[in-house]
Amino acid sequence: MSEQTVAAGQPAGAQEQERERERDGGGEKRVTWAELYFDLVLVFAITQVSGLLHHHHGWAGAGQALVVFVPLYWCWVGTTVQANIQDVDRPRARLGIFAVGLGGLFMALAVPGAYGGRGLLFGAGYWLSRLVLFALVSGIRGAWRGPYGVGVLVSGPLLVAGGLLDGPLRPSLWALAGLCDLAAPLAFRRRLAKVHYHPAHLPERFGLFLLVALGESIVGIGGPVAGSPLHPAQLVSVAVAFVISCGLWWLYFGYASDAMRFALETSPRRRDLIRWVFSYGHLALIAGVIAVAVGFGETVAEPGRALGAGPLALLYGGCALYLLSFGYTRKMMFGVVSPTRLAAAALVLLLMPLVVRLPALAALTVLAGVLVGLNGWEHLRVRRAQQPTS
Repeated sequence: MSEQTVAAGQPAGAQEQERERERDGGGEKRVTWAELYFDLVLVFAITQVSGLLHHHHGWAGAGQALVVFVPLYWCWVGTTVQANIQDVDRPRARLGIFAVGLGGLFMALAVPGAYGGRGLLFGAGYWLSRLVLFALVSGIRGAWRGPYGVGVLVSGPLLVAGGLLDGPLRPSLWALAGLCDLAAPLAFRRRLAKVHYHPAHLPERFGLFLLVALGESIVGIGGPVAGSPLHPAQLVSVAVAFVISCGLWWLYFGYASDAMRFALETSPRRRDLIRWVFSYGHLALIAGVIAVAVGFGETVAEPGRALGAGPLALLYGGCALYLLSFGYTRKMMFGVVSPTRLAAAALVLLLMPLVVRLPALAALTVLAGVLVGLNGWEHLRVRRAQQPTS
């Protein structure tokens, strides 16, 4: 069954889509330069989160990195949705986006010491961003009864309170704040169903964020070896790691990004897709890419050294999370899973204990082989599906 067949809407859904196209005026909302400038803050923020995970890449470190990444990601999601439903190509809106960016910059600066002396800076930066976002959408009736209100009244104060506390209470309050933010779209689902979204804008924005995360994988490849003599084994490991990064790019932008846009434009469940596929699904996709990027930093510089469990879990576990996320997003969009990507994720997890004693270059090569094979197989399947039947 093709994605087009699965995604076809019912008549009522088609009528709703037609009404929304009429409201759009037949045009597509595009990403503005202000939004792209705002993304530069996320470039720095992801680098900071990667650095935190690099220094503490056990289970506890991964949890700490996730706890600080979710508020950064949710500020970006809030800004993206606000830019989608409002005209942000005006001076007031641009200044608002820049103010949110300043709050995000404060948060990014605080990440290395978020669990030390910079906890209050992290919490205050988040609350500032949420206050500005709420001011930008305050013209919408009942805006406080939704995710923006939750950010101002619940998660923002929780993050500030956590920043004032020491010990295990801080990550506990921050994790609770993140859960409140993530749960808000579900809690206010009926209210959000009344919001009119521009379907072309959101896939482009979330794809750009994934590109930012993939950019961190390039930093993870080149950064550790840029100042070294660059012996042949390191150059080979750089090339193999780059193949992995390209493979991750291909999995998303080769086919998945178009499928996501198609689903958003044609499905009668558009608002559900925005929540499940974009707000939630891309959190997992981006987290997987960040984990792989940090894994590169642990492997490329010393290709002859056997990997420990931590770096290998980041490299292979991050790749498996990335692949599994596609199974989830496809299920949400079309009601079917992606068997090839799920099988590849299972293979990556099965291979992980087998390569733990191999040199880093060998572990990279095995993972690159899985991704190249997966992309090649999917390409052949698509070509066969496109061939006319006799």
